[in-house]
Amino acid sequence: MTIRQKRIVDVPTLLVIALLGGPVLAGLAGTALPAFGYLPVLGHETVSLEPMRRLFETPGLAKSAALSFSTGLAASLASLAIVLVFTAGWSGTRTFRRLARFLSPLLSVPHAAAAIGLAFLIAPSGFLVRLASPWATGWTRPPDVLILNDPFGVAMTLGLVAKEVPFLFLMTLAALNRPHIHDTYRAGASLGYGRLATFFKLILPQIYPLIRLPMLAVIAYATSVVDVAEILGPATPSPLAPRLVGWMNDPDLSLRLMASAGALLQLAVTTAALLAYLGLERLTVRLLRSRLFSGHRHAHDTSGRLAGLFLMLAVILAMGLSLVLLGLWSLARSWWFPAALPQHLDVMRFADMAVMGAPALWATLALAVSAAGVATAVTLWLLEARDAAGRTTGARLKALVFLPLLLPQIGFLFGLQMLFLHAGLTGTFAAVLLAHLVFVLPYAVLALSDPWARLDPRYGKAAASLGASRARIFWRIRLPLLLRPVLVTFAVAAAVSVGQYLPTLMIGAGRIVTVTTESVALASGGSRQAAALYALLQLLIPLGGFVLAALVPALVHRNRAAMRLERG
Repeated sequence: MTIRQKRIVDVPTLLVIALLGGPVLAGLAGTALPAFGYLPVLGHETVSLEPMRRLFETPGLAKSAALSFSTGLAASLASLAIVLVFTAGWSGTRTFRRLARFLSPLLSVPHAAAAIGLAFLIAPSGFLVRLASPWATGWTRPPDVLILNDPFGVAMTLGLVAKEVPFLFLMTLAALNRPHIHDTYRAGASLGYGRLATFFKLILPQIYPLIRLPMLAVIAYATSVVDVAEILGPATPSPLAPRLVGWMNDPDLSLRLMASAGALLQLAVTTAALLAYLGLERLTVRLLRSRLFSGHRHAHDTSGRLAGLFLMLAVILAMGLSLVLLGLWSLARSWWFPAALPQHLDVMRFADMAVMGAPALWATLALAVSAAGVATAVTLWLLEARDAAGRTTGARLKALVFLPLLLPQIGFLFGLQMLFLHAGLTGTFAAVLLAHLVFVLPYAVLALSDPWARLDPRYGKAAASLGASRARIFWRIRLPLLLRPVLVTFAVAAAVSVGQYLPTLMIGAGRIVTVTTESVALASGGSRQAAALYALLQLLIPLGGFVLAALVPALVHRNRAAMRLERG
């Protein structure tokens, strides 16, 4: 390896380390020190355990921590079970391909928008109750039943399942895109194994290592989620993460020390959930090992296959109805219970509210395009540099890339906020953009690494043999061949940026207002129309990104059929 090649490799790798590891480590340090009473900017210059003492004396703290642990772990396990059973029973079939087309776009729906739509669906005055009222239920007014914000977090768990199933499904779909997987299915069938048995005995052991990290990231997010918890979660008390945000934003500045101590507790809760999952993983393998090698064919698995299909259809239908309800509520001038549909629609009201939301939409668009552009460019630079050096994305780099996703956001954003405040950067566009990049860049690397690895290296070798430079090979061969995956990566990165609630709220300090922060604030207000409109505005940018990712390659490669049909 030449000195010049080493430089090419080192610069993008160091940049990724700086963009991901730097803010995370600095944020953890900025959280840990105030948790032990050290915050000079507020006059606390001695280390003490007073914040910890105040934290553990807080009423309802144990219940908040238990809610975060139980709802996050339950939602993650349920999501994984739905994905695996459905994939096991239907992979390779026409039904599987058709439902995959519905699930892929659902990944772009921000968590807050999905939670608001689901609230419109399952609330006591929601669409499902309206469909059965009054002809079946006799209700002429909403029943006095606590469905939303229930004390056990059932609604919150359902909301998390509806959003995490599409993500885990796409990660499983990518893992299935490996050589000989379809041959394994055929081999299992020829030996008399049912589809479920073939998948769980032969295929899952091969692909599970590829979906373990995404699953751990889902657990870390679900146990520390804020926006979904504020919309669907319990309020007496709330899960731990929303309570911490309330303390951090309290006018009593001394509560920031207690909030930092609570952030360390949130880290412990998330770590406990991750360890519990890994423990369940080992226990499951130990308990099922004898059955895996028993030789039982389990040929009659129709009931299991139908259960997987039903659950996946329920998720798709719930998400689809939720999005339709967002559209109806944003146009409704009046929609009184128990009417199943609005009595009056008002397009002008929608237009007026859209004009009011335009500043937040433009701020969201600027952040999404900037974050997605930087993340996609850095990812391309990283992959090209490592390819030039003959190196793949190693285990250490993958661990670094996943680090921000395996930690609860609130665990290091508190410290990052204090550091930006000390540097005078809080509330600036650059600071919020940097906070978004911490979470956007991992998804960009995740989305583009596999298509890059699957690109046929013979194209580059043929061009190099004709004297083309690496830069020319990249711009004239690799980038055109990877145009669709690159645009999909940009769209995914933009969708992740749009959905960032906590980084925008904390680092933006109320000066950077996006449609996501506004929709969460309006979800607890009295205007369903306003909440629905801002939730719809959240969908515009991701939807636009994925439409461009589909149209641009079709136009650019309109005279090249094979490239136009390339799936990345």
